Parts: sequence; C-alpha cells; structure tokens
Amino acid sequence: AGAGAEGWASTCGFNVPQRWSAAHLYQAMLNREPHLPQLDFFTTLAGYVHWQLTGRKVLGEGDASGMFPIDSTTGEYDAAMLAKFNALADKQGGPGDLVKLLPTALPAGEDAGMLTAEGAKRLDPTGTLQPGIPFCPPEGDAGTGMVATNSVAPRTGNVSAGTSIFAMVVLEKPLSKVYPEIDMVTTPDGAAVAMVHCNNCTSDLNAWVDLLAESAALCGANIDKGALFTLLFNESLHGAPDCGGITPVNYISGESVTHLDAGVPLLLRSPDSAFTLANFMRANIYSAFATLAMGLEILRKENVTVNTLLGHGGIFKTPGVAQRYLAAAAGAPVTCMETAGEGGSYGMALLAAYRLHRADGEALAAYLNRCVFADAQSTTLFPDPAEQSGFAAFLTQYQTALKAERAVVK
Repeated sequence: AGAGAEGWASTCGFNVPQRWSAAHLYQAMLNREPHLPQLDFFTTLAGYVHWQLTGRKVLGEGDASGMFPIDSTTGEYDAAMLAKFNALADKQGGPGDLVKLLPTALPAGEDAGMLTAEGAKRLDPTGTLQPGIPFCPPEGDAGTGMVATNSVAPRTGNVSAGTSIFAMVVLEKPLSKVYPEIDMVTTPDGAAVAMVHCNNCTSDLNAWVDLLAESAALCGANIDKGALFTLLFNESLHGAPDCGGITPVNYISGESVTHLDAGVPLLLRSPDSAFTLANFMRANIYSAFATLAMGLEILRKENVTVNTLLGHGGIFKTPGVAQRYLAAAAGAPVTCMETAGEGGSYGMALLAAYRLHRADGEALAAYLNRCVFADAQSTTLFPDPAEQSGFAAFLTQYQTALKAERAVVK
C-alpha cells in the first residue's frame, strides 16, 4: 500500500499507536486481533493531530497515499484496488468497507477546516489562543519535503540523505508494473511519485569519521567534528573516480532494496588497492549512495526522466562534494538550495500559505515557482563523465561485495 504511514488507530475512545496503513490493517485481520470489530477510523500521526484540532477526519493526498494508493486521475483512493482489498478483507471477516475507515483525501490548497474551541484548548489551556484559524490538509514528512525542495512537478525529484536516504521522483506516467523496491506515493496535489527508500546512508560513514577524530585526538589534535568532516570530504576529491579498489558496505541494518533482513558493515579492498585516505573517504561517501543508485536504475529502465534532483541533508553540507557524487550516481543534475535545509516544517508552512494565497486555479508547482523559489539561491552540478564511469565501476564492486554481506548476515 505504498510507503508505510506512521499513524494511529482510533477505536471507540482509545488510541492504539501503530505504523498504520491498509497493509497493517490486513495483517491485523490475519492475526485475528480482538479490537478490530471496534475499529471506527484510522489515520496517520499528522491526520490524528489535525482531527484533534479541527474535528475533521482528512489527510493531504500525499500522506493519504501512504495509507492506501491514490488514483492520480481522480485524486481519490484507487477504486479498483479498494474493491480488491474489500474482497480479500471480507474473507478474513474484516471490519467492512475500507474507504469508510480511511480519512478523506484532500489535495493541497483545499479547505481542511478551522481550529475548533476544543482544539484551541489542547494547544493553549489558558484560552488566549482563539478558534477559527484556517487549516490546510495535513501532510507527513515526504509531502512536506517535496514542497520544501520545490519538487512537485513532473520530472523533478529530491534526495533526502541522513542516517537513511530516499529519493522521490515525480512521474509523467505510471510505471509499467509493480516493483517491491519502489514505493508509490503522490505529491500533496496528487501527482504520482516513485519513492526509493534505503535504510542505510551515513551511519557507517559517521562511525569512520568518529574513529579518525579519535586518532587525531590521540596525536594531540583537538579538531572540531564539523571541521573534520569538511577536511575529509574535500580530501576525497583527490581520490580515484572508482575509489581505487576500496569497497565499504555501509549496512548497519537490513535493506529492502537489496532484500537483506539485517546488516553488518564491511570494508573490503583488493590486494592491489590504493589504500589512501582520499580513496577511503570517497568510497565511504559513494557507499552512502550505492543502494539508492540501484533503486534509481529501476526507474531508468522504466524510462523515467529526471531534469534535476534536489539534494538536502547533512551529507551535502560540504559544498560540491557529495552533490557531485550523487550526480554521478543518479546520472542527473543535482541542485542544492539554501532553503532545502529548512525541512518538513518549512514545507508545511508553504502548504498553509498556498491554502491562503494561491491565485484562482493556480497549481502548487506554479505557486511555489512564483512566490517562493523565484529568487532562491542554489547551485547545480551536472554529472561528470569520468565520475559517472568511476561510480559505475564502484557499484559493480559494491554489488559483488553484497554476496559477502549476505554470507556474513546468514
């Protein structure tokens, strides 16, 4: 049912915290969980808070698509899939028509209610805050991230990189088939989005930098961690495009894209490798993007076109390093903007502004381009052919190293 939505099930006056989507509801049916006959409504965490503040059981289309697939042509839950789900659920003695349990999906810009007197008291028991404030449809971090990075139009996408990493690409047409490695969600205004989510990104890289900081301290150098990251990232630019035969596997945990249920970090190198600091650092940054590159390859085979990817997250703080490596990994231009670091709360504020200030009939992408990002400071780096070739060679080594990873995990 797309990306699992973090949410709550409301059952006759008590709340059951879960990561709830239709898939989890069906699993609860298979488990014969005793509270299911009492189930009245389930939603995401954003939807739950919105309900408590406004009394409206609604969700933005982006967040709703994580609970159940949205039909981008209608902006509503996919009718054919609902029928299939209901037929399966009926055989398990399910709680009735699924659509009656789901929040109403609303596109960005729609009226999603007002702050009620009860909601105002939840936020401010003193009574200073007054009811009547207008609300836009609530969204989760995926939808707000797309807005914060101006990645809601077809052929745009964003890559959020931290301890985990995901890419979201807005599609021009549906994929030809279902891929277990790809989650299908939507933008806040209902356009289809292919999401590649990887559990592992910078955790192993951070561990190596911690080790190098410890080594520096042993030698009497008291260096700031942020400054050390900058030094090491810039040093990686002197490494070989293919990392000189060094291959880290950065799996702290399991990885759905490569079908591993657990992870063990590995560092492999050939006997004739050039084991230099520059190659070592470049290899670890490459490793952070390697699994994502495998997921993006699926989209390339589907002829998905990406005009630009917006990179945001801590790994991009050193200008011109991880950004150019991601361009080589993705085979697409990568842009970094100053505002991208503002994150999901910034994106939610922009959705609220769109709800209040859009022109009649103005699409979300047009509003963002006109009112928010027209003068945004940004830098764009295009893939370097030598680095593309080098990353491809590294990725071949990485995929071979996953055989060792599977053996160690087993």
